[in-house]
Amino acid sequence: MRILGINALFHDPAAALVIDGHTVAAAEEERFSRRKHGKRPLPFSAWELPEQSARWCLRQAGIQPRELDAVAYSFDPKLARPAAEMGLDDPWDPLRLEYAARAPGFLAEALPGLDPDRVVFVPHHVAHAASAGPASPHPDNDVLVLDGRGESASHLAGRYRDGKLDTLATQALPDSLGLVYEELTAHLGFLRSSDEYKVMALASYGTPRFLPQLRQHVHATGHGGFRAHGVDWAALAPPRAKDERWSRDHADLAAGAQAVLEEVLLELVHWLHGEAGGDTLTMAGGVALNCVANSKIAARGPYDNVWVQPAAGDAGTALGGALHLAGNDGTPQPMPGPDLGRGWSEEELRAWLERAAVPYERPGDIAETVAEELARDGIVAWFQGRSEYGPRALGHRSLLAHPGRAENLERLNHVKGREEFRPVAPMVAADRAHELFAGPLPSPHMLFVHEVADEWRERIPAVVHVDGTARVQTVDERDEPLVARMLAAFERRTGLPVVVNTSLNTAGRPMVDDPRDALECFGSAPVDLLALGPFAVRRGRAFA
Repeated sequence: MRILGINALFHDPAAALVIDGHTVAAAEEERFSRRKHGKRPLPFSAWELPEQSARWCLRQAGIQPRELDAVAYSFDPKLARPAAEMGLDDPWDPLRLEYAARAPGFLAEALPGLDPDRVVFVPHHVAHAASAGPASPHPDNDVLVLDGRGESASHLAGRYRDGKLDTLATQALPDSLGLVYEELTAHLGFLRSSDEYKVMALASYGTPRFLPQLRQHVHATGHGGFRAHGVDWAALAPPRAKDERWSRDHADLAAGAQAVLEEVLLELVHWLHGEAGGDTLTMAGGVALNCVANSKIAARGPYDNVWVQPAAGDAGTALGGALHLAGNDGTPQPMPGPDLGRGWSEEELRAWLERAAVPYERPGDIAETVAEELARDGIVAWFQGRSEYGPRALGHRSLLAHPGRAENLERLNHVKGREEFRPVAPMVAADRAHELFAGPLPSPHMLFVHEVADEWRERIPAVVHVDGTARVQTVDERDEPLVARMLAAFERRTGLPVVVNTSLNTAGRPMVDDPRDALECFGSAPVDLLALGPFAVRRGRAFA
């Protein structure tokens, strides 16, 4: 079975290809179009499809659209209800639903040769669930999905047994933990449906003194459901203008929202475990990108294992939709890793460098060259292998730096042009992580936070959050031999088994994906070394 998955309706349009149950390729449209999140989640843009990422997925496998057995579209308009009936203020939602209903024709036009009758509508939260349960390394698992909205709900709780989903609970709109968090994002002057992670970061600077008021509107209701709507944010703290300095009230409001989110999630998780009884929890939906909450679930929840889809947001429903249909014809296989996007051969990378007319070198081992630059306190743009699927830089499209200098946090935020409170992450060998960090380990997808051991906080200050935690990425040399070699080379020079890792992009732009993106980012930001595959480009030589 050759199944193309498509996410298109709201935001983060993406495509994924599953062949005979195996994930072959997956990519977000933003990496091709260079529009952050692909598009804004407006009804007027609901017709836009991930055309470039879909075509690339097919080229990657050498498949023509006519050869597809099915196309999974991760929204079923037949399950939707009028927005007003659901308590949502969205007068143009009928336009969105009209575009969804016409998706088979739009896809056939975008992918000539595709039979529109092969397009299958997969319910949005089922697609989210399938991006977690079948994609995880745990065949039987309980699954929790939470996001802003689907057709008429914001939540799904269920279990996978023998590859089949049994839905145990859903939460009808307008109650939505995701929408509440989105509302707060806008109230705090950030971009809604984009900058929710900034609220999570800001929360660590505040205290949850607004928690009692928030609990009146956001709380679990039993039986796997919750209430989450109707918060009067302005009554708690004044709105923040986009370029206004954040205040203590803003940080405290973020802290309160984070705290109440964690309370509800823990109640939902305990309820699910009581109903389903598994030992592994898998998670997807935009709320599952909240790594602070994920850590509370891992620490205080009843599950032995917690696995979160790296592309937990709507982009992941492209993969989930395809895996769900693959389950009708057999048992889909776990995703092989997050590096499912584009990659280039050494010859192709050399051609890009020649075309750009920049001086470059090919050292004996790029890992040693990068480690040497980092030990000198240089900033390195790291471009290796296939790009990541999802919002996290996991050692393929990264900015790297020395963790031992506290000023490198401010320095990297300056390079990226982003807020001063935004953290960066530690990258550490999986077999060393327990020496420095306490929390869910291994953590290869950077979806949990960890307590930093007291004796290490002063040694790696650039990656330690204000609350003493860090969002860790562990590196297994079996999966990432080049990154592991670079980490070992850096430790030989510095005595530190950690390197700073943050995404290779600047503020407001998607993560770097192809060699042109890498060269443009290197040319426009104060980065000392570009490691493009086995090649090194040095700022001093390129811009002498």
